[in-house]
Amino acid sequence: MVMILAVVTALPGAARADSLASFLSDLAPGDLVEGADAFGPIRDDVTVAPVLKGGETVAYAFLTSDFVGTTGYSGKPIHVVAAIDTDAVLTGVKLVKHSEPIVLIGIPNSKMVALTESYAGLDLKVEAATGGEGHDLEIISGATVTIMVIDDSLVRAGIKVARALGLGGLSVVETGPKREIDYAKSDVSDWQTLSGDGSVRRLTLDIGQVNAAFEATGDARAIKRPEPGAPEDTFIDMHMALVSVPSIGRTLLGDHEYENLTKWLDEGEHAVLVLGRGAYSFKGSGYVRGGIFDRIQLIQGDTSVRFFDKQQRRLGDLATLDSPSFSELDIFKIPADAEFDPAEPFRMQLLVQRAIGAVEKTFLTFDLGYKLPERFLLPQVQPVVENDVEAEAAAKAALWKRIWKDRTVEIAVLGVMLLVLTGVFFFQMQFTRHQRAFYWFRIGYLTMTLVFIGWYANAQLSVVNLMALAGSLRTGFSWDAFLMDPLVFIQWFAVAAALLFWGRGAYCGWLCPFGALQELTNQVARFFKVPQWELPWGLHERLWPAKYMIFLGLFGLSFVSIPMAETYAEIEPFKTAIILKFIRDWPFVVFALLLLTAGLFIERFYCRYLCPLGGALAIPARMRMFDWLKRYKECGSPCQTCANECPVQAIHPTGEINPNECVNCLHCQVLYQSDAKCPVVIRQLKRREKTGTVPGRPPANHPNAKQTSTAS
Repeated sequence: MVMILAVVTALPGAARADSLASFLSDLAPGDLVEGADAFGPIRDDVTVAPVLKGGETVAYAFLTSDFVGTTGYSGKPIHVVAAIDTDAVLTGVKLVKHSEPIVLIGIPNSKMVALTESYAGLDLKVEAATGGEGHDLEIISGATVTIMVIDDSLVRAGIKVARALGLGGLSVVETGPKREIDYAKSDVSDWQTLSGDGSVRRLTLDIGQVNAAFEATGDARAIKRPEPGAPEDTFIDMHMALVSVPSIGRTLLGDHEYENLTKWLDEGEHAVLVLGRGAYSFKGSGYVRGGIFDRIQLIQGDTSVRFFDKQQRRLGDLATLDSPSFSELDIFKIPADAEFDPAEPFRMQLLVQRAIGAVEKTFLTFDLGYKLPERFLLPQVQPVVENDVEAEAAAKAALWKRIWKDRTVEIAVLGVMLLVLTGVFFFQMQFTRHQRAFYWFRIGYLTMTLVFIGWYANAQLSVVNLMALAGSLRTGFSWDAFLMDPLVFIQWFAVAAALLFWGRGAYCGWLCPFGALQELTNQVARFFKVPQWELPWGLHERLWPAKYMIFLGLFGLSFVSIPMAETYAEIEPFKTAIILKFIRDWPFVVFALLLLTAGLFIERFYCRYLCPLGGALAIPARMRMFDWLKRYKECGSPCQTCANECPVQAIHPTGEINPNECVNCLHCQVLYQSDAKCPVVIRQLKRREKTGTVPGRPPANHPNAKQTSTAS
């Protein structure tokens, strides 16, 4: 019936292709630029549409997915239309289409729309200069990946459009093979030679020039406080050289200091030597308090590098005999992640500050440009056409790597949890030997699963993940979308391995936050003497298949319409109870509470009969290679202790454990060693008492016992 409904719903009309033209037809120009009244024709050279106001172009509208990859958690693009003005500032942003499952079935769309629209006013010049770090990233709980994809696509697509159209002074970045330093060239020269060919560059400012520059600002407070001294006195005489180039470094530093430098620098790092003298210090004193040199920064293209105290080394003196003397000699390390290209021009920007009040200051900047002389570079190779696909792949990889780096602590905690659980399974007999201790260990682990994996990290796995994977395999698989959420990715990797060893119970019984919530609430109910119901075996066995049917129905529906399948996947209460912590419309909350209420009387009611994820994991779990749970031949006939006490009734009356239903709680292994409940263990203990056998020793009348006694 579900399949028929899905097909009928999907039939009316073929979906129109997603494009800028199709989305603009549903938008008003005023949505993107205040007061705009029309859209111009889409350009042929760059896929943008002029936004017109009174016939004049005031901005350009573009679709982010036309310029960068916008694949979200669902495996489908997140389409955002934005407008950018001539000063490279976003004037309006609209979320026009997405298929994000977490949003569709958990978070109000209005919340996503409002956050996306808040990007209006974003200055892409700043973003280009800071590598996309010029703004604060606001996250919606439960939609971290989606928000980061929208943020990344808006910034990268906006900068691409600004460069293509020359907006805000941004220009197209010329691409081609990078020039490389000729490290084989290491001849030593002198100061005069390096100064003459531009290997050492110089910025000289006298006091008169600095005072004139502040006067030009028109700031009366700054003009009233001129630098003391004669106009021709030196304010600062600053020199700079790229000393990670062998010939320059050996000439200025000497062989010993250059060797120390090469040991200090890691692969991909470079170093500049900055020299200074005069009334003004390029270092200042701010780095002493805050560890950062706030008066200088290196700028190359859209990238800027500020130096910290750990990236600085003082130099005692220059190795050149013909060089002038300097009061400040410092080497600064350029980190590898700055993507600095020594063959391209760069500049050192000097910040000159002037106090205009008790604590208030005003600033001016002066640039010392630098271009490495051609003789230090290898011959230029023939340019090749840039592979835009590779560039896009690199940008996507950078995004998920950034996410993983930001969540290092959570990844480490999850790793420890998985390591502990693996140890429990491999040494299950040792862990389950003491019933009380193991009970509280399990309660503690489930609490950690619920609070950390569930409510804190929002890393609840879902059948929606499997549908997204199936959709990705059909439309072109890419790891990028799945790597966006590291905790979910790591859990799925662990689940895949666990299915081969222990079946689905490793996840369902230990790592599922909603499963943990059910078991913990049931334990509270047992504490308050809430009666526990056990369904008759025949009815219980006939309800098992329900979850498999639900999973197969959802999976089949996903082939027709993933959004519709995601909507029907609301039978999973995970988003309500775990992701949104019950802060949701009342029908969803009531549904989740009803399931938890049923679980107070029938432990893990939802896991047993309704969970499509559990059904999905049980199918491949039949391939498991090992049978770890120990059994006696008396189990099931005549003994029914384990079958009666199994929390999810996964043990047949005949004694066999159904691996498709077992959640690996290991309670049967506790009973396996129990001297109070297991008839086999009790019988063995009574036999030992009759024969006078101490556990671990032979009976008193055994020949070995006599030998032991004689020997002693």
